[in-house]
Amino acid sequence: MISSQAPILIPMTFLFAAMLIPLVGAVNRAAAHLTAVLGSALALYFSVIGMQATLAQGRISYHIAGWMPPIGIEFVLDPLSAFICTLLCGITFIVMVFGKRSVEYEIPQKEIAFYSLSMLLLGGLAGMVMTGDLFNLYVYLEIAALAGYALVAIGDKRAVVSAFRYLVMGTVGATFYLLGVALIFISTGTLNMADIAQLMPLVHDSPAVIVGLVLIVLGTALKMALFPMHAWLPDAYTHASTTATALIAPIGTKVSAYVLFRVLFFVVDPDHLRTELFNLLQIIGYLGAAGIIWGSIMAICQSELKRMLAYSSVAQVGYIAVGISLASPLGFIGAILHALNHAVMKCCLFFISGNMRLRLGHSLIPQMTNGLRKSMPWTSAAFTLAAISMIGLPPTAGFFGKWYLALGAIEQSHWIFLTALLVSTVLNVAYFFRVMERMYLKPQEPEGVDYSTLVIARNEAPASMLIPTIILAVGLLVLGFANAWIVTNLIVPMIPGWL
Repeated sequence: MISSQAPILIPMTFLFAAMLIPLVGAVNRAAAHLTAVLGSALALYFSVIGMQATLAQGRISYHIAGWMPPIGIEFVLDPLSAFICTLLCGITFIVMVFGKRSVEYEIPQKEIAFYSLSMLLLGGLAGMVMTGDLFNLYVYLEIAALAGYALVAIGDKRAVVSAFRYLVMGTVGATFYLLGVALIFISTGTLNMADIAQLMPLVHDSPAVIVGLVLIVLGTALKMALFPMHAWLPDAYTHASTTATALIAPIGTKVSAYVLFRVLFFVVDPDHLRTELFNLLQIIGYLGAAGIIWGSIMAICQSELKRMLAYSSVAQVGYIAVGISLASPLGFIGAILHALNHAVMKCCLFFISGNMRLRLGHSLIPQMTNGLRKSMPWTSAAFTLAAISMIGLPPTAGFFGKWYLALGAIEQSHWIFLTALLVSTVLNVAYFFRVMERMYLKPQEPEGVDYSTLVIARNEAPASMLIPTIILAVGLLVLGFANAWIVTNLIVPMIPGWL
């Protein structure tokens, strides 16, 4: 029974929690955090039930008010949407657990607004994943976007300017998407994705359809910060609170990438994709490859850990774009697997940044010394493991997504894509080892003074922040060892039959 209602229960749980938090927070401020944790836990439960059901029995549809499409709005759980929704619910739950002390430290007196906006953001993102209607997807996209702008704006002193830039570029992206949907509707007479997929072979050569698809891809690319449409991302991630960034960075761009997957692989006619839209796929791939290199180079140039991680995210979006452009089973597997692994890696790394900010008052790379690994040994160990995974060394999770992408590039003789993957690995080594060198090797004492016997007091992050960090770090090893099971049992069933 629950599984049949899961497509609507997941987004509605988040939206209900968003409305409830201000009410309970007005009575007891601490209850706002508890409500967010319980809301995200309940949504995670529904998503796991839904994923189990889709793997066992296939696609699950829910029609709002019993109205069938194209008149009514359809919510859909299939292997792809269930996987992405479980990922975003899982990340949300662990971020909410982590966030209590970090939010109190970085944005005091704004806790209620933060938790309510976080639930609103997740309601929008979950709705984007669940809906089977292109216009309804736009509605949820705007819900998520408005909540995201507000979450960024309640960060540090420069956050408002960053949020405004995010708003401007996000509005442009949403406008492109809406115009594209309008052109598709004019040509097909429906907004339901399944109906459009059936009609697409009849109208795929229509100029309105081609332009509409290009606009949808362009708008989505802006939302997922695909190079060179990434200008909003570095400042937004840097100046938002650590917990907000740890929430938005792992899943916000992934849901936008999901929209690209959904439209290009499940709505567009396969023959159309390989002919008229072939050049569009190539452009996505080359922009992704350029973003991989550019984001990695810019990450090397940063002196602040959060900003370094922000530019790293630009590069990681590029990996997913390359996988999409390959339009092959190996590319599909690589992109989805990297989306999963990157969500865990980047969430862990932003947690580490938050731990440092809480205990050190900053996360400036030049001011890090080997005293850090002595005073915060668990945080330092978690950073090392996450950094190794980001570089892509086996057996950590980060290796396997890149491995499938490399195999896909070799299979189709895309040597530029393969070169970008290899060069980015070297660049990742440069910017992560720079931090690790200071963390483990740079002395904090004046030269010539022997402090080898000096005992440095531990000053680790509180358990509520440290335990989620360690869980994610260890999870990178678990995901690495379980990659074959994940690919075989979770990702392969979601690959479209024509691919």
